[in-house]
Amino acid sequence: MRSTLFDAANQEKQTTERWTLQSSKMLRCALGPQDPEIVASAGAMVAYQGNMQFEYQGSGGGMKLLKKLATGEGANLMRVRGHGEVFFARRAEDIFLLLLEGDALTLNTGNLLAFDSSISWDIRTLGGAGFMAGGLFNLLLQGQGLVAVTSDGPPMLLDCSQQPTYVDPQAAVCWSANLQPQIKNDFSIGSLIGRGSGESFQLAFHGPGFVVVQPSEGAPVVTASS
Repeated sequence: MRSTLFDAANQEKQTTERWTLQSSKMLRCALGPQDPEIVASAGAMVAYQGNMQFEYQGSGGGMKLLKKLATGEGANLMRVRGHGEVFFARRAEDIFLLLLEGDALTLNTGNLLAFDSSISWDIRTLGGAGFMAGGLFNLLLQGQGLVAVTSDGPPMLLDCSQQPTYVDPQAAVCWSANLQPQIKNDFSIGSLIGRGSGESFQLAFHGPGFVVVQPSEGAPVVTASS
């Protein structure tokens, strides 16, 4: 049988690395019996080889559980362990990796693909609104390990240290955890921005750090009131 399908570019990349981008849209994670587990977004696994086990990632109780009940965010996580290789992808979106070295990252839950189980996580609210009052929710990741993030198109990195930066909430992928974005309302131009939903607010960032923006609004923002 002959086909360009069998070209080397389409075959699995053989490597000893634990995390490997097979392409800009496919991630390969190698696991052994002694390796730490991987926490991934449920449904992100597209294939695996070897002996793998997939389990629901619980909330850990307490405030995490209450936030999940209020938002539904952070609930759809799974833990992966075993011996072999597991492949992750989401809707052919671009994937990029970030190495946390004791620092932290705030992440839009819709852009999470996977992370090392050595990294701690929590659900955080934005804009000063309590999670029972319709606040916007994101994941705070902190510790040592790799994080795989998706972007609906090539991501753009913006420096927020020089001047205020305003981002559509649905286009914000992740940002420096030290940044505390505020919700900026602008009803006068609400019908002109936010292509998908016409929202009249943006996330306002200003300070030493970065925000990653995707060239798409992706999935709609989930709030406690929706």
